[in-house]
Amino acid sequence: MPIYTLPELPYDYAALAPVISPEIIELHHDKHHAAYVKGANDTLDQLAEARDKETWGAINGLEKNLAFHLSGHILHSIYWQNMTGDGGGEPLAADGVGDLADAITESFGSFAAFKAQLTKASATTQGSGWGVLAYEPLSGRLIVEQVYDHQGNVGQGSTPILVFDAWEHAFYLQYKNQKVDFIDAMWAVVNWQDVARRYEAARSRADVLLLTP
Repeated sequence: MPIYTLPELPYDYAALAPVISPEIIELHHDKHHAAYVKGANDTLDQLAEARDKETWGAINGLEKNLAFHLSGHILHSIYWQNMTGDGGGEPLAADGVGDLADAITESFGSFAAFKAQLTKASATTQGSGWGVLAYEPLSGRLIVEQVYDHQGNVGQGSTPILVFDAWEHAFYLQYKNQKVDFIDAMWAVVNWQDVARRYEAARSRADVLLLTP
């Protein structure tokens, strides 16, 4: 039985146009995200077979594949929820997301400074990767991470709450090689209500890292 399943989109393919075209949304979700779900499930099956047969020659590759596909599934599952056709702007107390707005200001100095950092981190990711706003529980602050592929170069305890997909399959059909134009456009569809819910959930998990026994 598959352990991981492809989540349904919370909107139709055309909901994020003109920022992201319906064709991209369909291909990205139904093909690319689905491939990561299948890859994670297939790798778990292969690991189970390795345990049963006690054949460990491929263990390094299997563990790497599991991290790659599972992280791809997780990040994409956040990505779809992070966007809405009615989004954009910046988080404001008047919209019920004041705690998130305050945390951004405290962690980065201002919303403008945060926006500039996440934009640059996303647009300059070498090769394939993501720009990520994450809650870091050791400090209790928000940080920006530049994620290579799906799983590399991240703080181990951080929880992603806003993700920008900077893989070419996320934008190339529409934006060609202009990754920075795509990232700039993404700000118009950010679902701050979703980001705020993720922030509240992440910071409420006080025991996420056990620093002492």
